Formats: sequence, structure tokens, C-alpha cells
Amino acid sequence: MIELLLLLLVILMIGLDRKTAGRVALLEQEVEAVKAELSRRQPASLPLAVSETAPNESLAEEVVSPVELAAREATEELGPEQNYIATTSAEDIGTGQDILQPGAAVPASPQPAPSSKSRDSLESYLGARWPVWVGGVALALGGIFLVRYSIEAGLLGPAARLTLACLFGFALLLGGELLRRRGMPQISERYSNAMIPGALTAAGAVTLLGVIYAGYGIYGYVGPTTAFLLLAAVSLATIGLSLLHGQALAGLGLLGSLLTPALVATDQPYAPGLFVFLSITWLAANLASRFRRWTLVPMLANIGTALWAMVYTLGAAIFETMPPTLTLMVMIAGTAFFWPGAGYAPSGPSKPGWRGLLGRPPLKIILSVSLMTMLAALTMLLVPAAADMDPLFASAAVMAALAALGAVRPYGVWAALIAATGAVLLVTSTALTWLDFVPPTPIAGQLAPVMSFTLQIAVCLLLGAIFTLLGFACLRRFHRSEPEFSMLWSVLMSAVPVTLATISFLNFGKLSGDWTHGLYGLALGMALLGGAEWLFRKGSENDPPQEQAGMDWPANLLVAGSLAGFTLALHALTNGMVTTILMSVLGFLYLLGMRLRAWPALPWMMAAATLVVFGRIAWEPTIIGVNSLGRTPFFNALLPGYGIPTVLAVVAAYLLRTSTDLRVRNIMQALACLSVLMTVAILIRHAMNGGVLDSRVPTLGEQSIYTLLTIGFSGVLMTLDLKSPSPVFRWGSMIAGIIATVNVLSLHLFALNPFFSGEDTGSWPIFNLLLLGYLLPGLAYGLVAFYARGKRPQPYVAMLAVAGAVLGFLWATLSVRRFWQGENIADWKGFMPAETYAYSVVWLLIGVALLALGSRMNARSLRLASAGLILVAVVKVFLIDMSNLEGILRALSFIGLGAVLIGIGLFYQRILVKKDDENLAADSPEPRP
Repeated sequence: MIELLLLLLVILMIGLDRKTAGRVALLEQEVEAVKAELSRRQPASLPLAVSETAPNESLAEEVVSPVELAAREATEELGPEQNYIATTSAEDIGTGQDILQPGAAVPASPQPAPSSKSRDSLESYLGARWPVWVGGVALALGGIFLVRYSIEAGLLGPAARLTLACLFGFALLLGGELLRRRGMPQISERYSNAMIPGALTAAGAVTLLGVIYAGYGIYGYVGPTTAFLLLAAVSLATIGLSLLHGQALAGLGLLGSLLTPALVATDQPYAPGLFVFLSITWLAANLASRFRRWTLVPMLANIGTALWAMVYTLGAAIFETMPPTLTLMVMIAGTAFFWPGAGYAPSGPSKPGWRGLLGRPPLKIILSVSLMTMLAALTMLLVPAAADMDPLFASAAVMAALAALGAVRPYGVWAALIAATGAVLLVTSTALTWLDFVPPTPIAGQLAPVMSFTLQIAVCLLLGAIFTLLGFACLRRFHRSEPEFSMLWSVLMSAVPVTLATISFLNFGKLSGDWTHGLYGLALGMALLGGAEWLFRKGSENDPPQEQAGMDWPANLLVAGSLAGFTLALHALTNGMVTTILMSVLGFLYLLGMRLRAWPALPWMMAAATLVVFGRIAWEPTIIGVNSLGRTPFFNALLPGYGIPTVLAVVAAYLLRTSTDLRVRNIMQALACLSVLMTVAILIRHAMNGGVLDSRVPTLGEQSIYTLLTIGFSGVLMTLDLKSPSPVFRWGSMIAGIIATVNVLSLHLFALNPFFSGEDTGSWPIFNLLLLGYLLPGLAYGLVAFYARGKRPQPYVAMLAVAGAVLGFLWATLSVRRFWQGENIADWKGFMPAETYAYSVVWLLIGVALLALGSRMNARSLRLASAGLILVAVVKVFLIDMSNLEGILRALSFIGLGAVLIGIGLFYQRILVKKDDENLAADSPEPRP
């Protein structure tokens, strides 16, 4: 079946080749005809033709044909190997001197010849490329089939068959070399990936590889060591020949080298020899690729070598860490050496910004070596133990080497990012592995085993320190020349060590008084703070004045990194309320540092520290733990735990009131306001719940205090905005008012209403729960709404006024019910006739009062509220009182309603008449004297 397919393929290639040959012959005939026509039209001598138009004979020497000029320019642009092609083309086309003849028709300019890098047509692929490689494969298979036929027919012995196959392979190699030396340069340039010499060389290499393997695996003529060396020699020689024959042959040699260890298997594998061979193969493939600037073969070499490391790690009976680790190191170091960015950078300016940095060549090589070495290093962690070195230390060494590649080469940005990701995954997987570890049960009479995580802690902290040192090296070299790259490393040199140390502290350290992680955090913070000082001084000394005003992002990011280091130290050395207070003090110290250094990042550190405090409060609202929190109202651990950070936040916002950085000023003001509100709210919650902070639903009294606090907070922010205009105060005041209104509509009106909840209102007639829950918040809303007139948008003011009116209406209504029903006003008690009549009277009185107040204050909103309340009273009288009341109460209800409505009508008539008279007097002209 295979022979039939090959025969059909050969017939197809022959047909396509004949078709191509016919078209080439036709093209040659057309070229000859054009040459003959140009020769016929060429004048006898150029000077005579010129003399008819110009008397100066020296002008004939300066006249150059346009075709010859184009040929000269093309010859200058082409390399030395292609000069003769342009010359030949110009000679074939002709000199074109006939255009100087008077009256002669100007011939059309010849079309430029297609360049070697133009897109090939389908016919070019089928006729000039595929037949080459298919023919090479056919030759290799032909040799194999010939050996197979000799075996089946019993014509020759094994030694003779192997000898003939070996000679056939060498013959193919020799034929490829001869054709290469006699080949045409233009064919080599146009079909560099489909050269016939390369195909013959590849077929010969495949044949030799097959002969060596057959001599070892089938007939046993050679031992494993000899077979390994022979296969390696052929593969490496193939890679060397690829410098002459192209990238495809290099890929074949690489494939043979990677398959050699799998083909030659022994009962006692020798890991150092395997990985030495893989390292040599990798170096050879990258060396050849570097000379020819190939990217596919190095990428395949990275993938194949790392896959061998992973296969060995997972399949070795006795795992040795050193050989695969050194091979991965060779890959990383070789990439940094073989692929220098300056020598490999493409012509023309590179893309600016982050997009250009992330896409710098050789992108394929960097991504492949980074990803594969990271995966191979992480695979080592799956091995429980090794014979020579701990896999954790080896994996960390690989990550450090990969990070070094990302620090010394700007094009290695992906190596830096992947190394940082791998380091975090390395430490996280190690922590998860030891998290479920249960120490063995001690034998009776012996002490329990003590677990020591010295190695894990040392690896975590040392790997983080290496990232910091590499960051300093990167900043020293690329601080100004590569701004985006420097910014990236200023983040990595801070974030990676803090992250690794935090994981180590939470899993392997002590949660309080851990001096190892604490001192590490202090040293890291001091080092980063010193680095920021160094960068700021370096910038101020070397930069011109116009550049000093710009933001030095790497230096400012180091300031933020120092805060992260000090934060780690605080959490490792202290605990509870002390950590929370010292965190805010730390941020305040950064803010005070503005008196010594004008660094833009310093005030932001106070904001960051306040956010950390908020995070600690969200994690543990009691600050010191539920069991340690006292029950004394206000004077307990919550007061300093919440109060001191709040005071420092308020002072920081005050100090930044004149800051030119509006963003940090506004953020700090918002955080200070939120801190004040949160502190007061938590103290009230603690006082009204018996010293207990939990998730219980608050009572109406407690929620009323929150509402009063929120609406009062809105008024305070509005006052601050009037004195010191700020978008934080302006929007914060309205947001606080909206939040308070939402609480009123949801909690006061329904959820915590004593009519629905059944909560007792208290024994005192006036000073009871209804006063705290409805009247006081209603008055607060009314005052804030009055204060906000002309200072806030009208819809917002109307919302506050309506919320206050609703609260006042509820207080009056529920107070009537309490008068008739007692302390408990729950809905299950029903309604009394006198109670129902009292609601109508009270609502009408409130409506009249609002009308009078609105008229006196000229407040249209109060008059509208009065009209709405009276309308409700009218609806109640006609729908409820008419059906529920009887006797004198029904009559009094309608008599009172009628009298009130008539009085209101008379009141409005007088107001409207008075306004018309005033308007008429204002419009009439003044009387003359």
C-alpha cells in the first residue's frame, strides 16, 4: 500500500514538473522575441542620434538609458551574490537607446522582477518545493525498502545489508554536497526551505540513523554506548550541516538527537550522561540557529529538552536532582548568551511603551524557555526525595536563574514575569504539601517529634532576596534607558519577596513574635527605602531640569514596596490591637516624611496604611478578639483600636488640605470621613448590645442612632465642603444622605417598625422609642434639608424633606396608636373606633400646621406636603371612617373634615388674592409727581 501511494505521488510530481517545464520554455521564447525586437529597433550609433538634437558631443557620454539606470540602482541595492542577476536582466532587456530618436514612440517601462521574498504561487509550491522534500523522503524510504526486500528475499546477510545501507546514506550526503556547490545562488535564495541538496542530506542522515539503530536494536552488532555515541554524532553533524542547507535540516538533526536517548535504552540509565548530551544538543542547535537567526529550531530545542527533564523526573527509579537542574541552567544561561537583544533587534524603531516591551524579539524563544523551565522546575516538587539535593532547593535555583535572565536582558520581560509566577507557585505548592502533613505518633516514653521548617523558610526568604538584588541590578543599568522595564522590576523586587515571605510566615512561622520573618521584613523595607533614596538622588543629579518634573515611577514604586516590607514586619512581630495602631502610625510617619523629602509617593502611603487598617477591621471587627473584648460602653479596646487610626487619618487629611495632588487629598479626606463614621457606629453598636458584636439584627433604637449619625455626617460634610470645597465632601454628603434615606424607607418604615415587629415602645409617654426612632430623625432630616437649600441639587433637597416628613408622620401616627393601645402597638391588636377617629384629627392638624409653616417660610415643598397629607386624610375619612365609625364619631369625622377643608380653601384664596395684588402693583407704572 505504501509503495502504491509513493508511486502515485511520484507520477503526480513528474506531471507537475513537466507542466512547469513547458511554461518555463514558453516564457523563454517570449523573452527571446522581445530581445530580437529591441535589437532591431536599436540605432547604429548613439552619438549620431544625439548630434541631431544637441551639438555638444560630450553630451553623448552623459546620456544613460533609463533601463540601464534602473539596472545600476538595482545592482547597488542587491548583495554581491545577486549583482550578476540584475546585470543579466538589463542585458536581456536591452539598452533602450531608441527612445532618444525624435518622434519615436516611448516604450512602456519594464515591470520589476519579483523579489525573492514575494509570495509564491500554488504552482511554485507544488512544482518547486513539495517535490524536493517528497523526493528526499522517497529516497530515504527507498533505501529502507531495499533493505527490507533484501531481508525478505534472503539475498544478503545482516552485515552486508547494513553496509550497503550505510554506503547509500553516505552517497546521499555526498550528492547533496556536490549539488550544493554547483547550485545557482538565485535558487538558493528563493527556495531556501526547499533546496535539493538539503533534501538529499536529510535523506542520508535518516538512512544513517536507521542503520545505527538497526545495528544496535535489531542485530546487536554494537553496544548501547557505541550506538548512543554514533547516533549523537550523526545528529550533531546534521545540525552542523544545517548551516549550509537550512533550518529544516537543523530540525531533523534536533529530532534525531532528542530521540537518541529513547532509542538507546539500558538497564542502568546514567542520568549525568543523558543530560550532558541534551545540553550539548541544545547548545549546538542554538549556536547554529544564532548564526542563521532561526527561531523555530531553538523553540523546539527548549521544549524537547525540558520535556526530557520532566520525563526523567517522573519516571526515574532513583531521582538525581543535579543533572536536570544543570541542564535547565544551561538553557537559561545559553539563551542569555546566544540571543543578545542588540544584535537580534530588527531594523527600524521598535514599538514604544508596554506593548513594544512585551513583544520584543526573540519572543518565541523567550516564551518557550521560560515556560518550559518553570514547568520542569515545578515538576521536581512532585518527587518526595532525591539522592543528591533537595528538589525544593533545585527548583528555587532554576527560578532564580530564570529571573536573572529577565533582569539582564530587556527582551526577557516574559522571563521575569514567568519567574515571579513560578516562584509564588513554588512556595504555595510547598506550603500546601506540608499543610496536611501529620507527624507520626510518638512511641510510649519518647518525646513527640518536632517539625522543623528551616529549609522551607530559608528557600522562601532567599529566593525573595534574590529578586530584590536582581531588581537593584536592573535599575542600575536600565533606570533611564528602559522606563517600562524598570517599572516592572521595581514592582517585582518588592512584591515577590513580600509575597513569598508572607506565605512562609503564615504556613511555617509563628503568628506573633516571629523574629525571623520580622527582621526580614524590616531589612527589606529599609533596603527598598534606601533604593528609593538612591534613585531620587540619581535622577536629580543626572536628569536635565525639564525631565526632573516628571514622575519617577521606579523610585516611587520602591517607596510603596518599603511600606509592604514594614507591614510584613509589623504583622510578624506584633498582634491584635498593637498591629492595627502601629499600622496607622507607620503610614503617618511616611506622611511626615514629606517634611524631609518631596517624594510624590509619601502621602499615598498613608492612604495605603489606612486601607490595611480597614482590612484588619473587616477581618476582626473586635480588634483584639471576641473573648478579650470588654463590655464597658465606649471605654474599651474599640476606642483606641478604632479611635487612634481615625484621629491619624483626620490629621493626615487636614495636613493634605493644601496638597497640589488632588487625588491623594480627596482619597485621604474620604478615608478620614469613613473612619469617623465607622468608629462612632461601632462604639454605638457595642454599647447598645451589651458589649457583644455579632450579626444580630439591630433594634429600632440602635438603627435610629445610625440614621442620626449618617444624616448628621451628611450635614458635617456639607459644612466642610462650604468651607473647603472638595468633590469628596460634596459627593460624600449626598451619598450619606441617600444611605440614610434608604435605611429610613427599609428599616424605620417596615422591618424595625414596632407596629410590625412587636417591640415595646417604653413606659414613658413622650420620651420613648418612638421619639428616638421617628421624631428625632425626622427633625434631623428637616434641618439638613433646610440647610441644603441652594447648596445641593433640588431633587436631593426634596428627598431629604420627604424623608423627614414621612418620619414625622409616622411618629404622630404611632404615638396615637400608643395612646390607645399602650406600650405594645403590634398590628395583631386591631383598631379601636376612637383610635381610628383620632388618626383623622391628627393628620388634619398636621396638614394645617404644615400649610401655615410653608406659607410663613414661603416653602413650596411644605405646602405640597400639607396638600398630600390632607389628601390622605380625605381618602381615609371617605373609605375607612365611613365604614368603621358609627354614631357621633362618624358625624364628627365628616364635620371636622369639612371645616378644615373650607378653612384651607379660604386660606388659599386670601393668599392668592394677596399675591395677585402684589403682582399688579409691581407691573403698574409709578405715578407722576
